[in-house]
Amino acid sequence: MPGLVNVLVTVAVVAIVIARQFRARAIDTDRRWWLLPVILAVVSLREPGILDAHHRAESAVLLVVELFIGLVTGVGWGWTTRIWTAPDGVVWTKSSKASGAVWGVGIALRVGVFALGSALGVHQGGSALMLGLAGTLLVRGGILAWRAQSVGAPSRPAQSCPAQSCPAPSRPAPSRPAPSRPAPAYGDDERSAWKERV
Repeated sequence: MPGLVNVLVTVAVVAIVIARQFRARAIDTDRRWWLLPVILAVVSLREPGILDAHHRAESAVLLVVELFIGLVTGVGWGWTTRIWTAPDGVVWTKSSKASGAVWGVGIALRVGVFALGSALGVHQGGSALMLGLAGTLLVRGGILAWRAQSVGAPSRPAQSCPAQSCPAPSRPAPSRPAPSRPAPAYGDDERSAWKERV
C-alpha cells in the first residue's frame, strides 16, 4: 500500500506543479525553493523498497536512469520558462509551450523506463518516481532562482498579483532584452528562415 500512496502523492504533486507553472507567477528569490524537493527526496529515500531485493543491480541502474531523466527534465524546464520584470521590479515566470514539450518528453521517457523495468521483472515502486520528481523540481528551482537574480530580481516581490490581472509577458527581443522585457526562453518565437525572407 505505501507504494500506491507514493504514486498518488507524486501524481498529485506533478499535477499541482504543472498547473501552477503555466500561469504567470511572481518569483521570490529569498523563498526556500529547495524545500519541497528536499521533502520529496527524504520521503522517497525512507521507503525500504526503493531497490528491488531480487534485482538489486537492475533496479539500481533504473533508479540512476530515472534520476538522470529527472535532472535533465529540470534543466529543460528551467531554461524554457519565460522570465520578465514588471515595471514595479517584480520578476515573473511562466512556463512556455516548449516547457510543456519538455514535460511530455520527460513523462514519455519515464514510461519507457517503467516498461523496461517491467520487462526485466524488476519491482518498481513510486519511490524512484518521487526521487526523480524531486531532482526535477530542485534543478528547475535553482535555474529559475539564478535566472531571476540575473534579470535584477529584488530579494522579495513588492506585491502579489491575482491570476486574472498578472502582467502578460511581451514577445522576447532577438538580442538580450532590457530588464522590463521577458528573458527569452528556449523555443520562444522560433521562426524559420524562409518565413523571414517572404
